[in-house]
Amino acid sequence: MKKILISLFLLPLAVLGQSNLHEPIDRKASAIETKVIEWRRDFHQYPELGNKEFRTAKIVADHLRALGMEVTENVAVTGVVGVLQGGKTGPMVALRADMDALPVSERNNLTFRSLNTSTYNGQETGVMHACGHDSHVAILMGVAEVLAGMKDQLEGSVKFVFQPAEEGIYEPGVTTFGAKQMVEEGVMSNVDAIFGLHIWAQIEAGKIGYRSGPFMAAVDNLDVTISGTQAHGASPWSGVDPIVTSAQAILGLQTILSRTVNITENPAVVTIGAVHGGIRHNIIPEKVEMIGTIRTFGDEQQALVHRRITDIITKIAESAGAKADVKIGKLYPSTVNPPELTNQMLPSLTAAAGPDNVIAMDPVTGAEDFSFFQREKPGFFIFLGGMKKGGDPLTTPSHHTPDFVIDESGFVLGVRAMSYFVVDYMEMKK
Repeated sequence: MKKILISLFLLPLAVLGQSNLHEPIDRKASAIETKVIEWRRDFHQYPELGNKEFRTAKIVADHLRALGMEVTENVAVTGVVGVLQGGKTGPMVALRADMDALPVSERNNLTFRSLNTSTYNGQETGVMHACGHDSHVAILMGVAEVLAGMKDQLEGSVKFVFQPAEEGIYEPGVTTFGAKQMVEEGVMSNVDAIFGLHIWAQIEAGKIGYRSGPFMAAVDNLDVTISGTQAHGASPWSGVDPIVTSAQAILGLQTILSRTVNITENPAVVTIGAVHGGIRHNIIPEKVEMIGTIRTFGDEQQALVHRRITDIITKIAESAGAKADVKIGKLYPSTVNPPELTNQMLPSLTAAAGPDNVIAMDPVTGAEDFSFFQREKPGFFIFLGGMKKGGDPLTTPSHHTPDFVIDESGFVLGVRAMSYFVVDYMEMKK
C-alpha cells in the first residue's frame, strides 16, 4: 500500500489534468515564432474594418485548408471556421480570434505601419489594428499549425473560430456584433468549451492576466431626450428649461455609483459622453439630447443600474415639469470566466508562462463580445502581455489610440497557452 501511495505522487502531469503533449507543443511553437510575427506584421500593414475583412479571411482560410482542415467561409459575413479532427474521440474545443481593425489613423514609425484608409460613418479615415486583433489572428494561425502537426494524438476535435466585427457594426438601421451573429449561425452548437485571448498593452510581454468570474464589463448605450418648453432666455419662468434639467439629471446619475452600486463587489460606470441642446445665447431650447455609455458586471448589477438610470432621469424631469425619454441599448454582456473552468485551466497557464508570470487581475471596464460565446458554452478568456519588458503601463499607449504598439516577443507564449488549453481540456474530459 505504501508503494502505491508513493507512486501516485510520482504520476506524470498528464494524469493530473495536464497533457504529455506540452513538450512537443513548446518545440513546435518556438519553431514557428518567426512565421507568426510575419503574419501579424502583414495583417497590421493591411488592416480591414469589421465585416470587410476579405483579405484577412482569405489568408486564414487558405492556411487552414493547407493544414487539412474542413473550412467554412463567409460565416457572419466574413468569418472563417476551420475544424481539425483529432485522431481520437473526445470533446470539441473552440478557439477564437477576432479579425477587425479600427477607424484610427496610425501614428508611429513602424516599417509595417498601416497606410490604409476607408470610409466610416460617412467620413474618410485611416484604418489601424489599434486593438491588437492582428496579433490574435496570427497567434491562432500558429496554434492551428502546431495542433495540426499532432492531430493524430489529439483526444477530440478543435474548432478554429476567426471572427469578424468584434468592435461592432454601427450603421443606420444596423447594429450587429460578430460573435453574436456567429452564435446565431450555429458556430457553438457542437462545442464543449471555448477559449480566447486578448493582447494587452498594459501587461508586460511574457505574462498572462486572468480573472475568475466577471472579468470585462457589459457595455450598453444610453440615449436621453429631455423635453421642456422653449422660452426667451430673459424670462426663463415662462418656459421649462431642459438644459438645467439635464444638468441636474447628469449630477443625479453620479449617485448610482456612490450610493446604489455595491462597489466592494464590482465597479460600474455611467458616463455621459455628449450633450446637445440650444442654438442661441438668449433662447432656452425646447429639448436637450444626451448620449452616454454604461459599464456593469453581471446581469443583476446591469439590471439595477439600468433601473436607477431610468428612475433618476424621469423623476428629475418630472420634478422640473419636463419629460424624459430614456433609451438603453444593450450591446455586449459581461465577459465572465466560470470559476470551475478557471480553476481547471489555471495549471495550464502556470505551465505555459511560469507561476511568477500569471497575474490575477481586477475587473476591466472595457468590453468584449467573446461574452456571447460564453453565454452558450463554458468559456475562458485571458489577457496576453504585449508591453515591452520594463515598460510603464501608465505611459504605454493604450488600445484604440494612434500610437498603440505591441511587443511581439510574447506571441510564442500565446501560441503555447492556447495549445495547452486544448490538449489539457481534452485530457480532463477523458
